[in-house]
Amino acid sequence: MAHRFWRRALAVATLAFAMALPSAAPAAAAPEITAITIEGEGLDEALRLTAEERPAHLASVLDQVSWLGNAHKTAAPKEETLGPRYTVVVFQDGEPKQTFDLYPLAEGGPRVYRPKEQPSKRKTSEGWFLGRLSMSESLRSAGAPLPEQIDPLSGGIGGGERLIPEEAINPGSEFGEAFDVLRPALLLNVGLITVITGSIAGLALYVRRRTR
Repeated sequence: MAHRFWRRALAVATLAFAMALPSAAPAAAAPEITAITIEGEGLDEALRLTAEERPAHLASVLDQVSWLGNAHKTAAPKEETLGPRYTVVVFQDGEPKQTFDLYPLAEGGPRVYRPKEQPSKRKTSEGWFLGRLSMSESLRSAGAPLPEQIDPLSGGIGGGERLIPEEAINPGSEFGEAFDVLRPALLLNVGLITVITGSIAGLALYVRRRTR
């Protein structure tokens, strides 16, 4: 059942990928995506994901690039902020058609680079794009040597640094510190209020007795 589900998911991703390609043929005639290869840092040889043997991983990695056709480009980031690169090649009917460079641990969030030169010789424009937050986990589960990302606020969305400060996530710590600082002043105020209240009560009792 799981294998059948992922084959359907792969078919949907294939359709989205075909629609995203410039000058693509009608979706009904789109060639089948049969494999994806991944090369990059820490890999002695390329990973190969096939529709027959690893449909879930193939669909997950394809999802990282299948939406780029209508995506907005961004300015080119500085090379030193990109982190490890993983080159993904998409095969349709056994032939390499598209290639992308994925940077799952880039500062500020995952990035995707689409080169102008493509294996299929199809005309396309090069460009940089913001990647999906799931990029690091998709590549890691496929076999890339990347650290596991459990906390969605860490890892592949900014080089391993939180986008939201720890203090903002745990405001109780600031409240506790503030209470410790203000505690002496609060106790002093309570003491003054007690003294003033007692004085007023004593004065009222004195006036009452004098007016009898």
